[in-house]
Amino acid sequence: MNWTAAGAFSADAGFDFEARCALGRAATGVGDVGLVLATLDRIGGGGPQAWFDEWSATARDLQARADAATAAGHPATAGWAYLAAADYFAVALGALDGLADQSVLGPTFAASEHCWQAWIDASAGAHVRVDVPYAGTTLPGWLLRPDASGARRTTLVMTNGSDGSRPALVANGAAEALARGWNVFVYDGPGQQSMLFERGIPFRPDWEAVLTPVIDALVGRADVEADTLVGYGVSQAGYWLPRALAFEHRLVAAVADPGVMDVSTSWLGHLPAELVGLLRSGDKDTFNGYMAQMSADPDAERTFLFRARPYGLAENPFDVFTEVMAYDLRGVVGQIRTPLLITDPADEQFWPGQSQQLYDALTGEKQLLAGTADEGANWHCEPLGRQLTNKPMLDWLADRLAARSR
Repeated sequence: MNWTAAGAFSADAGFDFEARCALGRAATGVGDVGLVLATLDRIGGGGPQAWFDEWSATARDLQARADAATAAGHPATAGWAYLAAADYFAVALGALDGLADQSVLGPTFAASEHCWQAWIDASAGAHVRVDVPYAGTTLPGWLLRPDASGARRTTLVMTNGSDGSRPALVANGAAEALARGWNVFVYDGPGQQSMLFERGIPFRPDWEAVLTPVIDALVGRADVEADTLVGYGVSQAGYWLPRALAFEHRLVAAVADPGVMDVSTSWLGHLPAELVGLLRSGDKDTFNGYMAQMSADPDAERTFLFRARPYGLAENPFDVFTEVMAYDLRGVVGQIRTPLLITDPADEQFWPGQSQQLYDALTGEKQLLAGTADEGANWHCEPLGRQLTNKPMLDWLADRLAARSR
């Protein structure tokens, strides 16, 4: 393995983090450790293009293996390979903001989507598609079930982060929940995955307008136990899920991984104090003028456009930052009464200290779940400590369900 530095898989901090995430997912059955290490070895010290090319190559090989397994009548093998391929196509897209050719987004996302849908189809009827009526259209959703019996079950409703893939949700607790006999519901909300890449529908801060239709769609199903719904939100959904819980009270308990009180801190922290002052004072023209000077760097401009696109306002930096500042729980956190477990990983890169802030602000039942470097469960969303996170968080949810039934 050609590590670039002691304990690092890439000199690029973003790629190093993505590598750790891929390894962590392998520990839950999404992909395999050897595939991850072999792909990283081929990338070596290469940049975004090498990252995209090699992860795409690994994904295409897995897709071919899955197609062959399907033709040979081996659905379990096909399902594993399709899910891994969907994941690795998504990992390839982690290089997108560094690529000069942005046209690869459409076909690469389509390839990942094809493999995800093929994984659903390889489940022998256990996993089913469930469209959620929403704002004059539908949200795509998938009810993952342990089997095709249609039995009524506890259901874990999983909300993704800003750019997370659905295969990552399988690793972030869905596989463990299925093994415990629970259903799992995953969906694309506004600004996420197919809703962004195929329909151009952006994020929204008021996630209760999303979660409530999701729950409405689930509680009427014969295979969902309406009074034992629990929730999970990862990464930026550490804001979205608690925000929704301030208004939507039908979940028995939920997990925020990690807690996010104010999304904008991960944006404002990269701005000089002078620009933050202009933003807060409402000086739109001067702020945009400074940002235009910064956009002379094509790499910086691509990164900004990549991050701004899901908010739907990429053409106007002032409006983007103003919109992000609306993603703040402080005005509604006192309304949350759903028991909430909040992960609190050491070395959190994006919202340091905010898990504790959310915990301190909650007035109902709450608990922190620490992730430490000593056990390898540090960093944002515990990339190398997923089982150390998945198992106790599901135990905690099960305990809340058991307490409710007594």
